[in-house]
Amino acid sequence: MSTERVNPPELSPPAGFSHAVVASGSRVVFLAGQTALDTDGKVVGRTLPEQFDRALTNLLAALAAAGGTPCDLARVTVYATDVEAYRTHAPELGRTWRKLAGRDYPAMAVVEVVRLWDAEAMVELDGFAVLP
Repeated sequence: MSTERVNPPELSPPAGFSHAVVASGSRVVFLAGQTALDTDGKVVGRTLPEQFDRALTNLLAALAAAGGTPCDLARVTVYATDVEAYRTHAPELGRTWRKLAGRDYPAMAVVEVVRLWDAEAMVELDGFAVLP
């Protein structure tokens, strides 16, 4: 796959995301929403950063099982039950992203939601990737 991150100068400089990603490849992988579930189906992590780490790990595990890598991600949406807490923890969440997924950021959005499927979940990530 080839990707081109597009960040036009007339838009605010992106931090932790790309404004647009042009992806070309032969396979599109749609990734279901992932929360901080362990292999037993229980939400783990008592803090937003802990849950974000597990949710991203789960998303990347699904992507790897489909044959992809983090650099294949074209779009990720983050659903948070508290956007203010997400903003407060943004530096730590960014470090977690870079540790697990690297610095090739997909197009991203953060959306505040009332609650997620599992009442204990604070964050959920979904997205899609384009593979060669």
